[in-house]
Amino acid sequence: MARSEEEHEERDAGYSHVIKDFHHPYTPYAIQETFMGMVYDVLEAGSVGILESPTGTGKSLSLICGSLTWLRDFKGRAFEEGLNWSQDDSDEPAWVVEQAKARKRREMLRQREDVEARLARIRAKEKAQRDKYLKGDQGVKRRKVDIDRGDEEGEEQFVLEDYESDQEQNGSKERKLGGVFSAATLELMAKIGMGPVAPKEEEDEVEDEIKIFYCSRTHSQLTQFINELRRVNFPPAIKDTDTKDTDIEDLKHLTLGSRKNLCINPKVNKLNSLTAINERCAELQQSSTAKEHKCEFLPNKENQALVNTFRDHALATIRDIEDMGSLGKEIGVCPYYASRSAIRPAEIVTLPYPLLLQKSAREALGISLKGHVVIIDEAHNLMDAISGIHGVEVSLRQMKMARAQLGVYLQKFRNRLKGKNRVYIAQVVRVIDSLVGYLETRLSLPKADGIVSEKELLSGKGVDQINLFKLIRYLTESKLARKVEGYALHTTTKTAITKSPQQTEQTSTTPVLHHISSILSALTHPSKEGRLFYAKSPDTSTPDLITLKFLLLDPSTSFQEIVSQARSVILAGGTMSPMSDYTSHLFPYLPSTSITTLSCGHVIPKSNLVAWNLSKGPGGTVFEFTFGKRGDVGMVDELGRALLNICSVVPDGVVVFFPSYAYLSSILARWAVVPSSGEKSIIQRLEGKKALFQESKELGVDTILQEYAKAIDEGKGGLLLSVVGGKMSEGINFSDGLGRCVVIVGLPFPNAMSAEWKAKMEYIETSTVERLEAQNLALGQADQQNGGRGGVVKLSKEEIKRRAKDESRQFYENACMRAVNQSVGRAIRHQNDYAAIVMVDKRFGNERIKGKLPGWIRDGLVEGAGEKNFGALMGALSGFFRGKKKENGV
Repeated sequence: MARSEEEHEERDAGYSHVIKDFHHPYTPYAIQETFMGMVYDVLEAGSVGILESPTGTGKSLSLICGSLTWLRDFKGRAFEEGLNWSQDDSDEPAWVVEQAKARKRREMLRQREDVEARLARIRAKEKAQRDKYLKGDQGVKRRKVDIDRGDEEGEEQFVLEDYESDQEQNGSKERKLGGVFSAATLELMAKIGMGPVAPKEEEDEVEDEIKIFYCSRTHSQLTQFINELRRVNFPPAIKDTDTKDTDIEDLKHLTLGSRKNLCINPKVNKLNSLTAINERCAELQQSSTAKEHKCEFLPNKENQALVNTFRDHALATIRDIEDMGSLGKEIGVCPYYASRSAIRPAEIVTLPYPLLLQKSAREALGISLKGHVVIIDEAHNLMDAISGIHGVEVSLRQMKMARAQLGVYLQKFRNRLKGKNRVYIAQVVRVIDSLVGYLETRLSLPKADGIVSEKELLSGKGVDQINLFKLIRYLTESKLARKVEGYALHTTTKTAITKSPQQTEQTSTTPVLHHISSILSALTHPSKEGRLFYAKSPDTSTPDLITLKFLLLDPSTSFQEIVSQARSVILAGGTMSPMSDYTSHLFPYLPSTSITTLSCGHVIPKSNLVAWNLSKGPGGTVFEFTFGKRGDVGMVDELGRALLNICSVVPDGVVVFFPSYAYLSSILARWAVVPSSGEKSIIQRLEGKKALFQESKELGVDTILQEYAKAIDEGKGGLLLSVVGGKMSEGINFSDGLGRCVVIVGLPFPNAMSAEWKAKMEYIETSTVERLEAQNLALGQADQQNGGRGGVVKLSKEEIKRRAKDESRQFYENACMRAVNQSVGRAIRHQNDYAAIVMVDKRFGNERIKGKLPGWIRDGLVEGAGEKNFGALMGALSGFFRGKKKENGV
């Protein structure tokens, strides 16, 4: 059953008295006990959990200990239940049943002991190798990967193969794969669980252990989590009479990555894009590829023993993604494919967002989520991540570049292109011309962006006669995108194209034709959940920069498949508040009883935080940084004077977050103005208080942070001006002296007048109206079945409309406050840390806005701060830091 935050607070107060050993490597805080207990309860109930624990509270370890304690307990219970069949189900005497149960227990224990013994031998062998290596025996780690022996000769690699697959529109998945992989490869892929269907006998041989799929945004975040996994020890799931309380069983962990992360073939991994690597890998496996050109590291019948060795070594030791690549090189087998054999016996599998959230990626990896647990960490941006993965964007410049590349390609290979290839390439040219023509007509419009009409988009000559389904399949199967772009890079003609200004936007990730194919896919699958837009660049120096993009408006549909398959799903993060977006827009199909939410407090004592919503500056000017008032120079100057005062009493580092890069630039321009009186400018005065640093789109984060930290270490102090949603607002650790005060300037609301946000809010209103009208209909039907006795209260049309408007406004405000909460969470990072948080804008005093702050910040808010004058803030800050100075004996 879903619990309110008040109920959680009651539970927090007494949860530490619950006797449950979560095998935490340290003495856990009370909130960690609460968090681990909630993780355990959600998994036990098989429900959905949305859990928030501030950064610095040991969230990763709590997730590990809560989930893996449950997993071992569950497996132990399942083992015992598997042995306990009733004598009533058998005609055999009781002693025979008991004997059979004892024999089955011995057999199952022996099987597990054999596996554990095999993994233990591998661990011992690896330890001996490491010891020898550390003692100077450099010959221990032998690499079996040869250096690159060169590519295929000349330009033959860019020629398209004959394409004759129109008749395969309804072909099976196996038939489609058969066009890419050889029969022998498909057979082997099926054997080791990489194909669409694994043979039944293999399923019997390798048990599909119930497991936890742990997902985070990047491999660097996963590596941090994997390091935490190395800290913990858990007892065996299955025990016998000889098992001691002190016995432990090593975790069987596996980390998964893309070919780009794991490919060890030097002919392939040197390619500059994930798409190119994927397609080249597929080409090397085709039956038409000469034997000497096939990938020598791909698993096959001859090297099946190497796959098994890789599997056991991968499970024997907790490895990160780099370790997996090194292991593949040492054994001489592809880690991308060989790792599939370790999925079924693994207990915990770590993988980045795209590999879990995309159905095609899960299928390629051979992942089944059915009956397993899914934990998504750093889930505060999950909905944006889902939309991003399923969205696509391509600029007018990129389209023109793709058209130019096609022209160069056709000029070279026209005489070698047969039948279908010539037909489809001509269609691609017509489609691109139509897209280019549409965007060029948008350039003359006064609007900066707008919703795209599909009919106008494909109004070019002859485009209405093109079967887009066939064209998309052609682009997918023919590898045209990589052939064209590869040839363009290969030839000197490419130089002429790349030296033009339009090439500056070209990236080395995905060929433009793939983006165009994705745009076409959006057109062929019309849905109210997504919308096409155009957007022009606000940069006047690039007046022709306009993009076409598809935006997924409803992430719930694509995520629902994961939720329906998994036993349980947990979303965790340091700043999940406000949580209503997840319950209303990510899980609208789930009843409230299936969702549990928890917002933990911080590990710091309340005396280590002072939070203040500041409404007025030193001169009494009201702070209200709405879009229309941001240009008020008097208010901007007042903000500068407020920061001067704050920097006078706050030691070490102060981090200030502004709503946007553009606004930060305009403020700095104003502060740089020297008064007519000849006094110093505000910038000069600020630099006299602390060393000044500014976040920049151009400069790397590491460089700025190093200089900022150096200034603080040298006693100069530092003032870092940053942007909400920018590089410094997420994933950066401003602990201790790096962030003694965080200042939030204004509320960073998205542009409600943009086409995207208009579409988002319109979609939410429409879907809310549909949901409430469906509820009314259900109530009416229930009343009829009840004989029309009345008593059913249905919502009026006006009430439905009002609720829909409120729902869209809530979503809009939540987007703003989630960004604020991320920025605020940069400061306090551990139990003994302390900081001040100052939110500069009178609107922070609004109860609706304050209610969207995380609980630990609300608890630290000084009551009535918004009504107090600026002097009260200065007094509070002075007293706070003076007290901390005394505590630390300074």
